[in-house]
Amino acid sequence: MAVEYELKYRATPEVLERIQADFPGNYTVTEMTTTYYDTPGGDLAKLFWTLRHRREGDKHICTLKTPAGIDGRSEYEWSCESIHEAIPHLCRLSGSNALAQLVERGLVETCGARFTRTARAFTAGCTTTELALDQGVLINGEKEEPFAELEVELKRGFREEADIIGLLLSQAYGLEVENKSKFQRSKELGAK
Repeated sequence: MAVEYELKYRATPEVLERIQADFPGNYTVTEMTTTYYDTPGGDLAKLFWTLRHRREGDKHICTLKTPAGIDGRSEYEWSCESIHEAIPHLCRLSGSNALAQLVERGLVETCGARFTRTARAFTAGCTTTELALDQGVLINGEKEEPFAELEVELKRGFREEADIIGLLLSQAYGLEVENKSKFQRSKELGAK
């Protein structure tokens, strides 16, 4: 289990290009498709859990995210092409069989995203973050909405230093904090 800590900022494709030009380095470019799941009754959402399957290039990763303290989320991952095959492994990793019990009634796709991630490690002081420049579309049924954002994800070090990196980037490029995850925004797209 990892505790995820990341900061998100709304951007435009032009701003993401500027950031990449201003911070040259070894970027990886990955095409990603994400599908989010819940039970027909929305049991996972009621617990603030997120269940997703993400294809990252040729890799498939199934993830369960659950609340974990202030500003964090516990994240459990299993490499697998099928969300159904991943459930027992995610239960074992989380130390709880609750997920298996909840999904006995089935799973439905709720929403998703299709995007390109251009990312590189960035080290400042004792802290290493990943700068992820994401562009694509949020999906809910037949609805799609374009997005562009910068994610600053803590990989090693201190949250306070990651916060400073995010603050400096947001000030330098006129970025606004994005308080909602791709999951939340794609879910809300269905109500528009």
